[in-house]
Amino acid sequence: MKTVLITGATSGIGRATAIELAKHNFKLILCGRREDRLAELQAELEHRTKVHTLNFDVRKKKAVKEAIDSLPPDFSKIDVLINNAGNAHGLDPIQTGDLDDWDAMIDINVKGFLYVSHAIIPKMVEQRSGHIINIGSTAAKEVYPNGNVYCATKHAVDALNQGMRMDLNQFGIRVGGIHPGMVETEFSEVRFKGDAERAANVYKGFQPLKPEDIADIIRFVITRPYHINIADLVVMSTAQASSTIVNRII
Repeated sequence: MKTVLITGATSGIGRATAIELAKHNFKLILCGRREDRLAELQAELEHRTKVHTLNFDVRKKKAVKEAIDSLPPDFSKIDVLINNAGNAHGLDPIQTGDLDDWDAMIDINVKGFLYVSHAIIPKMVEQRSGHIINIGSTAAKEVYPNGNVYCATKHAVDALNQGMRMDLNQFGIRVGGIHPGMVETEFSEVRFKGDAERAANVYKGFQPLKPEDIADIIRFVITRPYHINIADLVVMSTAQASSTIVNRII
């Protein structure tokens, strides 16, 4: 039974991935900031598989290390790391961007990503096996108006995905990036700071991806024979051609 660690497991793609993998005999380490949601998800899944939760904020490097180091022996060998935690704050032009929003995106999407990876990769190197899935975005592949800093952080994830794959190749560790387009989650509510109406408009007039769609793809990727590494995958709904071109029927 392989052990999978998922960051950002309390909502969206992370939560859907936990539910999907629980159906397929994966042991789960679920990480997130919201302890109540972690407990609810654990209760929902532990009748299917073994589940351990870690409550920490990826921005806190000491907390990340302490949490990973606290894993009990039964969960200490991590076979798959899914770097899923991430966020977007604001949609402002560069000249009026909010510095706190910038800090939040850089701290979570880049630094938090690195803190978690740094805590886990040495163990994979030692065991000379492992699989890292880095959840990026179509924003990792193109920049769109007012997306400036968010796009920059996702471009960083894309670059780190490639760099990890090169550095870890000699140890037999698989590394791949999955870059979703518009997925209907809490993402837009966070970006628009709780403005539910504005967030809902993002997904109006077309059928966006669902978190379950990406979860299904993640399961497919991590269950390929070990000599296969899906290194870089962009996924959009049929209605979406780019970050700014969406076929809306309204």
